[in-house]
Amino acid sequence: MTQNEKKTIIPLAARAALASVSMASFLLLLKAYAAWRTGSVSMLGSLADTALDLLASLVTLYGVKLAAEPADQEHRFGHGKAEALAALFQVALIAASAMAILWRAVQAFSGQEPAQEAETGILVSVVTIGATLVLLAYQRSVIRQTGSVAIVADNVHYQADVTLSGAVIVALVLDQYAGLKGADPVFGIGIGLWLAFGAFRASSQAIDMLMDREWPEEQRTAFLEVAAKQPGLRGIHDFRTRHAGTRDFAQFHMEVDPSLTVAAAHDLVEAMERALHRAFPKTEVLIHLDPEGHVDTDDELMEADVTPHWFGKRI
Repeated sequence: MTQNEKKTIIPLAARAALASVSMASFLLLLKAYAAWRTGSVSMLGSLADTALDLLASLVTLYGVKLAAEPADQEHRFGHGKAEALAALFQVALIAASAMAILWRAVQAFSGQEPAQEAETGILVSVVTIGATLVLLAYQRSVIRQTGSVAIVADNVHYQADVTLSGAVIVALVLDQYAGLKGADPVFGIGIGLWLAFGAFRASSQAIDMLMDREWPEEQRTAFLEVAAKQPGLRGIHDFRTRHAGTRDFAQFHMEVDPSLTVAAAHDLVEAMERALHRAFPKTEVLIHLDPEGHVDTDDELMEADVTPHWFGKRI
């Protein structure tokens, strides 16, 4: 990672995480007051979600700062996967919150007492929605520039918060003004189920990163198209990719004319690296040089198909 990238990517992700911490702290105080005044199960569920938002945002802040640390003797590929771990921690908190809200909502059916001071809960929910939408817009801007998986998970969490606040408003209106006494716990159950779904959805990207899932096919194709334009290239095989934090990693075997000198072949590799770095500045590229036609027979991934891989085919 270049010094310029460190000055842009790292502060952006850290600032987005700090904004989440500040927002969660503000909303926590606001919802605690509303839950106390209204006694609403839906508002209590929204309060619990915000309390976990705060804890999750603190973990995200730590995760993005750790992920931004440069490679060291013990972590030669960097610390990017700290973001995935932070995201999975968020998922665990969301799931725990969902179970607690579901349990409280089921218990509330026995009491059937209407929520009090619905106006307070509605006002707080409206303020929450407005403030959260501002945070979501800022997070999306940061995600477009950094690709931070931890901020993505945080963004999913706050998207759910907007939905929860809207559900609280509807529940309070139906419970107190329409006289539907079971509306509040029913919406509490809906909130719990929504959070459980959000936990499942947010976990997939973090797990993909930890499992070194390959890039999407369109990204692989775009990378290979740039490589194919470089002079002296006779073919590519054993192309592997992965993602960690805000960084991508790509490695492949580059085939060249067997008659080239070591120095000439080395120049071709360096030219290839420069071209790929220009097109994919956040990608670390590792190239293994092979004479044209050479195929590694001791590679488990290559044993199933020993045909040389050329452009235009899956490699």
